Amino acid sequence: MPDRASTASRVAEALREQIADGAFRSGERMPEERIAASFGVSRNTLREAFQLLTRERLLVHRLNRGMFVRELTADDVADLYRVRRLIECGALREAETVPVRALRDLHAAVEAGQRAAAAKQWADVGTASIHFHQAITSISGSPRAEEIMRRVLAEFRLAYAMMRDPRSYHEPYLRRHPGIVEAVGAGKLDHAEDLLRRYLGDAERQLLRAYAGLPDPPPSEMRI
Repeated sequence: MPDRASTASRVAEALREQIADGAFRSGERMPEERIAASFGVSRNTLREAFQLLTRERLLVHRLNRGMFVRELTADDVADLYRVRRLIECGALREAETVPVRALRDLHAAVEAGQRAAAAKQWADVGTASIHFHQAITSISGSPRAEEIMRRVLAEFRLAYAMMRDPRSYHEPYLRRHPGIVEAVGAGKLDHAEDLLRRYLGDAERQLLRAYAGLPDPPPSEMRI
């Protein structure tokens, strides 16, 4: 039987993926008893998993209230985009070839996003976008970069709580995914990086406006 530490690590990994996929929302309380039962682990093991995710800035403990999914600040969002540019744009800039798996995953994420948008399932569009950016990182061929990005994107998913209208946030960027994939598939990684850098800059500005309580910028300011 695995020891408690390794079990806690696997539980933390599963919870991280669930947070990244939107199963737990920013500010939501984590019900210990139900989660422990769902994984078939003790509450002590679950609490160790919670501690791992607290160190990753995904959870926060509130005295006498329990563990909660963390709520991001505007400074958190700005820093996450800074890290994303370093990793995602760096993956495109440093790559010499595009792994077949990465290209396949990019196409799959685009198709999943388009299906979800057609069904007006905007939370699922957000999940597909997370998978798209994870696939961008996999172009690097670095397992360490992919692991870092999984944690960054899980934390970034918490920013979606600030969206007043998820469609207005996701739809413009969903339309930009195919162009990035086309450039990647054609081996035009410099062009793909330029498209992605502008994409991330526009998305950051839009999300920070939401944090400031400002309306979305007019379409003329969105470089689609």
